Amino acid sequence: MKISAHIRNRSNEHELTVATAGRPQRLAVSAKASGNGSAINGGELLMAALATCYCNDLYREAERLGVGIAGCEVVATAQFGGVGLAAGSITYSARIESSASAVEVEHLLSETDRLAEVHNTLRAGCAVRRVAWHEFAV
Repeated sequence: MKISAHIRNRSNEHELTVATAGRPQRLAVSAKASGNGSAINGGELLMAALATCYCNDLYREAERLGVGIAGCEVVATAQFGGVGLAAGSITYSARIESSASAVEVEHLLSETDRLAEVHNTLRAGCAVRRVAWHEFAV
Protein backbone atom coordinates (compact mmCIF):
# COMPACT_ATOMS: atom_id res chain seq x y z
CA MET A 1 0.00 0.00 0.00
CA LYS A 2 1.49 3.33 -1.09
CA ILE A 3 1.26 6.24 1.35
CA SER A 4 2.41 9.70 0.33
CA ALA A 5 2.46 13.35 1.35
CA HIS A 6 2.65 16.40 -0.91
CA ILE A 7 3.34 19.97 0.23
CA ARG A 8 2.97 22.99 -2.01
CA ASN A 9 4.27 26.23 -0.50
CA ARG A 10 4.60 29.75 -1.84
CA SER A 11 4.46 33.06 -0.05
CA ASN A 12 1.33 32.91 2.15
CA GLU A 13 0.10 29.75 0.41
CA HIS A 14 0.50 26.38 2.07
CA GLU A 15 -1.22 23.14 1.10
CA LEU A 16 -0.57 19.67 2.53
CA THR A 17 -2.18 16.60 1.00
CA VAL A 18 -1.68 13.04 2.19
CA ALA A 19 -2.85 9.91 0.39
CA THR A 20 -3.16 6.22 1.10
CA ALA A 21 -3.73 3.85 -1.81
CA GLY A 22 -4.48 6.80 -4.09
CA ARG A 23 -7.14 8.36 -1.79
CA PRO A 24 -6.01 11.96 -1.14
CA GLN A 25 -7.13 14.11 1.76
CA ARG A 26 -6.04 17.60 2.77
CA LEU A 27 -4.53 18.33 6.16
CA ALA A 28 -4.95 21.77 7.66
CA VAL A 29 -1.41 22.99 8.35
CA SER A 30 -0.76 26.70 8.34
CA ALA A 31 2.19 28.39 6.73
CA LYS A 32 4.80 30.04 8.96
CA ALA A 33 4.05 33.65 9.82
CA SER A 34 6.71 34.61 7.25
CA GLY A 35 4.80 32.58 4.64
CA ASN A 36 7.83 30.41 3.90
CA GLY A 37 7.32 26.80 4.97
CA SER A 38 5.04 25.04 7.45
CA ALA A 39 4.08 26.42 10.86
CA ILE A 40 4.89 22.99 12.30
CA ASN A 41 8.15 21.16 11.73
CA GLY A 42 8.98 17.68 10.53
CA GLY A 43 9.89 16.44 14.00
CA GLU A 44 6.46 17.46 15.25
CA LEU A 45 4.85 15.69 12.30
CA LEU A 46 6.98 12.61 12.97
CA MET A 47 5.76 12.51 16.57
CA ALA A 48 2.20 13.03 15.31
CA ALA A 49 2.73 10.07 12.95
CA LEU A 50 3.91 7.86 15.81
CA ALA A 51 1.05 8.88 18.10
CA THR A 52 -1.55 8.56 15.33
CA CYS A 53 -0.23 5.17 14.23
CA TYR A 54 -0.31 3.77 17.76
CA CYS A 55 -3.77 5.24 18.46
CA ASN A 56 -5.28 3.78 15.30
CA ASP A 57 -3.54 0.45 15.82
CA LEU A 58 -4.81 0.24 19.42
CA TYR A 59 -8.37 0.21 18.09
CA ARG A 60 -7.48 -2.28 15.33
CA GLU A 61 -5.75 -4.65 17.75
CA ALA A 62 -8.41 -4.23 20.44
CA GLU A 63 -10.98 -5.45 17.94
CA ARG A 64 -8.78 -8.35 16.86
CA LEU A 65 -8.11 -9.38 20.47
CA GLY A 66 -11.68 -8.80 21.65
CA VAL A 67 -10.69 -6.12 24.16
CA GLY A 68 -13.22 -3.31 24.48
CA ILE A 69 -11.78 0.18 24.76
CA ALA A 70 -13.70 3.41 25.28
CA GLY A 71 -10.82 5.78 24.49
CA CYS A 72 -7.08 6.27 24.46
CA GLU A 73 -4.34 8.86 24.80
CA VAL A 74 -0.90 8.60 23.19
CA VAL A 75 2.06 10.94 23.72
CA ALA A 76 5.26 10.69 21.66
CA THR A 77 8.47 12.67 22.19
CA ALA A 78 11.85 12.86 20.49
CA GLN A 79 15.14 14.47 21.44
CA PHE A 80 16.97 16.12 18.54
CA GLY A 81 20.53 17.33 19.16
CA GLY A 82 20.58 20.04 16.51
CA VAL A 83 20.08 20.96 12.87
CA GLY A 84 20.66 17.99 10.58
CA LEU A 85 21.01 15.50 13.43
CA ALA A 86 18.80 12.46 13.79
CA ALA A 87 16.77 12.04 16.96
CA GLY A 88 18.85 10.52 19.73
CA SER A 89 15.85 8.96 21.38
CA ILE A 90 12.14 8.56 20.80
CA THR A 91 9.74 7.53 23.54
CA TYR A 92 6.01 7.16 23.66
CA SER A 93 3.38 6.23 26.19
CA ALA A 94 -0.27 5.31 25.95
CA ARG A 95 -3.17 4.81 28.25
CA ILE A 96 -6.53 3.37 27.39
CA GLU A 97 -9.95 3.51 28.96
CA SER A 98 -11.20 -0.04 29.25
CA SER A 99 -13.11 -2.35 31.57
CA ALA A 100 -10.73 -5.16 30.56
CA SER A 101 -8.35 -6.65 33.11
CA ALA A 102 -4.88 -5.19 33.64
CA VAL A 103 -3.41 -8.31 32.01
CA GLU A 104 -5.59 -7.87 28.90
CA VAL A 105 -4.76 -4.16 28.68
CA GLU A 106 -1.01 -4.84 28.96
CA HIS A 107 -1.29 -7.53 26.28
CA LEU A 108 -3.12 -5.07 24.01
CA LEU A 109 -0.45 -2.40 24.58
CA SER A 110 2.37 -4.90 23.91
CA GLU A 111 0.76 -6.38 20.81
CA THR A 112 0.10 -2.93 19.40
CA ASP A 113 3.72 -1.94 20.07
CA ARG A 114 4.88 -5.07 18.25
CA LEU A 115 2.70 -4.38 15.20
CA ALA A 116 2.69 -0.56 14.86
CA GLU A 117 3.94 0.11 11.33
CA VAL A 118 5.44 3.58 11.82
CA HIS A 119 7.27 2.40 14.94
CA ASN A 120 8.61 -0.65 13.12
CA THR A 121 9.73 1.49 10.16
CA LEU A 122 11.82 3.67 12.47
CA ARG A 123 13.14 0.66 14.37
CA ALA A 124 14.25 -0.98 11.11
CA GLY A 125 16.05 2.14 9.88
CA CYS A 126 14.33 2.36 6.49
CA ALA A 127 16.39 3.81 3.63
CA VAL A 128 15.44 7.34 2.57
CA ARG A 129 16.68 8.69 -0.74
CA ARG A 130 16.05 11.72 -2.90
CA VAL A 131 15.08 11.21 -6.53
CA ALA A 132 14.80 13.76 -9.33
CA TRP A 133 11.39 15.46 -9.55
CA HIS A 134 10.81 14.15 -13.11
CA GLU A 135 11.37 10.57 -11.85
CA PHE A 136 8.78 10.88 -9.14
CA ALA A 137 5.14 10.05 -9.79
CA VAL A 138 3.16 12.77 -8.01
